Amino acid sequence: MAVRSFEQLLSFLVLLLLCVKPGLGTTLEKVGCIEGERQALLKFKRGLVDDYGLLSLWGDEQDKRDCCRWRGVRCNNRSGHVIMLRLPAPPIDEYGNYQSLRGEISPSLLELEHLNHLDLSYNDFEGKQIPSFLGSLSKMQYLNLSYAKFAKTIPTQLGNLSNLLSLDLSAIHWSQAINKLPSLVHLNLYGCGLPPFTTGSLFHANSSAPLVFLDLSNNYLINSSIYPWLFNFSTTLVHLDLSSNDLNGSIPDAFGNMISLAYLNLRDCAFEGEIPFAFGGMSALEYLDISGHGLHGEIPDTFGNMTSLAYLALSSNQLQGGIPDAVGDLASLTYLELFGNQLKALPKTFGRSLVHVDISSNQMKGSIPDTFGNMVSLEELFLSHNQLEGEIPKSFGRSLVILDLSSNRLQGSIPDTVGDMVSLERLSLSVNQLQGEIPKSFSNLCNLQEVELDSNNLTGQLPQDLLACANGTLRTLSLSDNRFRGLVPHLIGFSFLERLYLDYNQLNGTLPESIGQLAKLTWFDIGSNSLQGVISEAHFFNLSNLYRLDLSYNSLTFNMSLEWVPPSQLDVLPDWFWNLTSNINTLNISNNQIRGVLPNLSSQFGTYPDIDISSNSFEGSIPQLPSTVTRLDLSNNKLSGSISLLCIVANSYLVYLDLSNNSLTGALPNCWPQWASLVVLNLENNKFSGKIPNSLGSLQLIQTLHLRSNNLTGELPSSLKNCTSLRLIDLGKNRLSGKIPLWIGGSLPNLTILSLRSNQFSGSICSELCQLKKIQILDLSSNDISGVIPRCLNNFTAMTKKGSLVVAHNYSFGSSAYKDPLKFKNESYVDEALIKWKGSEFEYKNTLGLIRSIDLSRNNLLGEIPKEITDLLELVSLNLSRNNLTGLIPTTIGQLKSLEILDLSQNELFGEIPTSLSEISLLSVLDLSNNNLSGKIPKGTQLQSFNSYSYKGNPTLCGLPLLKKCPEDEMKQDSPTRSIEDKIQQDGNGMWFYISIALGFIVGFWGVCGTLLLNNSLRYAYFHFLNKIKDWFYVTIAINMAKDLNSFFFSY
Repeated sequence: MAVRSFEQLLSFLVLLLLCVKPGLGTTLEKVGCIEGERQALLKFKRGLVDDYGLLSLWGDEQDKRDCCRWRGVRCNNRSGHVIMLRLPAPPIDEYGNYQSLRGEISPSLLELEHLNHLDLSYNDFEGKQIPSFLGSLSKMQYLNLSYAKFAKTIPTQLGNLSNLLSLDLSAIHWSQAINKLPSLVHLNLYGCGLPPFTTGSLFHANSSAPLVFLDLSNNYLINSSIYPWLFNFSTTLVHLDLSSNDLNGSIPDAFGNMISLAYLNLRDCAFEGEIPFAFGGMSALEYLDISGHGLHGEIPDTFGNMTSLAYLALSSNQLQGGIPDAVGDLASLTYLELFGNQLKALPKTFGRSLVHVDISSNQMKGSIPDTFGNMVSLEELFLSHNQLEGEIPKSFGRSLVILDLSSNRLQGSIPDTVGDMVSLERLSLSVNQLQGEIPKSFSNLCNLQEVELDSNNLTGQLPQDLLACANGTLRTLSLSDNRFRGLVPHLIGFSFLERLYLDYNQLNGTLPESIGQLAKLTWFDIGSNSLQGVISEAHFFNLSNLYRLDLSYNSLTFNMSLEWVPPSQLDVLPDWFWNLTSNINTLNISNNQIRGVLPNLSSQFGTYPDIDISSNSFEGSIPQLPSTVTRLDLSNNKLSGSISLLCIVANSYLVYLDLSNNSLTGALPNCWPQWASLVVLNLENNKFSGKIPNSLGSLQLIQTLHLRSNNLTGELPSSLKNCTSLRLIDLGKNRLSGKIPLWIGGSLPNLTILSLRSNQFSGSICSELCQLKKIQILDLSSNDISGVIPRCLNNFTAMTKKGSLVVAHNYSFGSSAYKDPLKFKNESYVDEALIKWKGSEFEYKNTLGLIRSIDLSRNNLLGEIPKEITDLLELVSLNLSRNNLTGLIPTTIGQLKSLEILDLSQNELFGEIPTSLSEISLLSVLDLSNNNLSGKIPKGTQLQSFNSYSYKGNPTLCGLPLLKKCPEDEMKQDSPTRSIEDKIQQDGNGMWFYISIALGFIVGFWGVCGTLLLNNSLRYAYFHFLNKIKDWFYVTIAINMAKDLNSFFFSY
């Protein structure tokens, strides 16, 4: 806003300079246009293609004869000569489209001898050359050909325009002709591809009017030698834009000497170092933008000297410390942009003139100060993505239009005073810890366009007239991921609503048919609620703009038509629903128990669709799909047959394919190379057969590969070594054979989970497998593997580190957003794996990163358990059972403090159980049965807590919990004879023992009872004390029994 106003001011000054020329601005009666110049303009028009009728008033008709009244034409009031031709193309929309004139520029313009202002910017001259005859318009003072799609070559004749004051060639090209323009005061070369700068590139030695306005932005200048030439204009230059260049290095202090400068834009120039203190000397500066660098250090206090500063942008740097109080005290400051730094503290006060404040994405801590309530001019406040705590202040300026406090740690309820901000258009409080209900005062906010309250702990029932006052303005309503309950609001009359997010709440009841009247709705997410009832065509009849639809995790059924249908057909998707999807880009109807057969979907979706129809009861074969699908999830259905039709999807945008848990059959297709962007592939729990095709190795970006529980045979194709991004491989429960390939360890450095269990692999465990430093789950169980366990397993460094490992990874895929061209959106996928845990199989997902497991059970392994395995200090589960292992259990096994499961059963281990095993306090499953262990089971609460089955089958093992006692625990029999002296001593000790008891009784009894009989007050106090003791015992026992009963019932 400040940029535009300042540029307009400069343009006005240039025009003012033109207007002081003789013959303009007189008070004489206006003269009509000259006939010869009118005919010249008509010839100019005939050379153009006017698709939008911009020049429709240019003509020979009687009412159109005065060319001085034509659009874009201005004449001298005294002479009638045409002096200005201003025809910039007007914009059509916000996406860079214009109502452009096309064609050629006629030489008839040469007949306009007094023309001094020509503006043809933003038209479309289709790559034609700039006419050389423009250089003959000797009186030209203002020339703007920017963004007019001329050829890059600029005629040298433009250098003849010796009177030219302002030149704008933005987005065309650089020309040496500029060197010959001595009168220039306004030069705009934005995006002109400037050559490497030398002192001769721009020559102004004979310039009679030093530069006032200079824009060299977006030229990728890399030579800092521009500075000596540039600083020649320190006392004249008012506007300087060097943004989007590669100047590098530190910002020169000499900028502080440019005392006339009012506008300085150094955004995105790759500067480093700190902000110069010398900037404080630029007292005339009104606009300063130094965003988008690697600047560090603190904001200088000298910024407080820039008393004229109205616009300050220091965003996207690495600035630290706090915002200086001197910046907060700048009385003229209206725009402050500091987002994307490491700032930690706000100033004590802010200027009352501030209109825009953006301090988002910093490290601000503490509570939000009440000072924002005193900023009467503040319209836009962004404090999102910080670490702010406490409650939302009750006092915010009523002039606020945008309030963004999202992604902090705010608590408490939303204050009612938010309803006093009647100008509010955007309110974002999402991703906090807010509680309570939506205040009723929200009914006062009639100008709201965006409301984002998602990802909090908000509760209560949503009123049926929610935000009714804003039904003519509201575009986005996001209430997802809270605890709202009750019915879905009717939202009647919300004619501009485009995005509605109600997912992940506790809403129940039916979906109101009034949703179908939201004609502009593009995004509708209501998944993960408890909705029931029938969805009919009326719900979606008018939603022709729908782009994303999520009805997942509800209990909805579908009506075949507007007429009554039998209940048995309500869970089949009707034809009208699939017709609705013709424009939808994202569809999620998973977890709804929908049945039926999927129709041909090849023409049912928008471009680059994301389709999730998982966890239903669809039958039949996989249908034809859109050729541009990017994400497809058909898992957990009843689909059958071959998947060869998938090969029709021949695009490089498919990144996610999940067909798991169906009944699909046949061989895996051989068209994998056409899905070069695939990141996640899940085909587990089907009936696929045959070999894994070599072409699968062409998926060089794949990170997750699930082929478990099929009938695949043969060896692993060596081409998989090309899939270097793989993090998870699950090929368990197939009939794969051959040796475990060496390349798994050498070529897959990112592998985190490897499961080859329940196959027919043979050979030994190669030492190359030890190169998997990131492995956290290794499962080779139930194969035919022989040989010894490698001693290098301690190279599994991921099993030595504390904390939860990352099992989620991000990927991006193409998406054609509503009204936007193809762009990429980011998604996060959380790996899952089937883990055998405590004797049973469990599916782990979000907690998968906590598991470090090695399972080599049910093989033919020989040799000893390598002691190096005990270096894996964070190992949680170790299963080496059902092998032929011999030797001792490593004595250092007690180092595995995180071990919860240890199964060494059915081997040939011998020796004693190491005493260090009793030091593993987390151990919950232990099986050492059916070995040749001997000696005493070490004492310790942990090892004695297991039942005897954990130790059975070890004939020479003894001690609890086994019934067999160890020899040293046998009770020694008493000797049959004693010496007379011992007996006398024993009798003497016994006599004195009884005498002591009698004396103690007499003294104790009469000492207490005698005192109580003789002293009345003491007797009363004593019995009162006994009553209190009795009551205390009674209450204590009653409370403890109640707690035990509660615990008992809770556990059941």
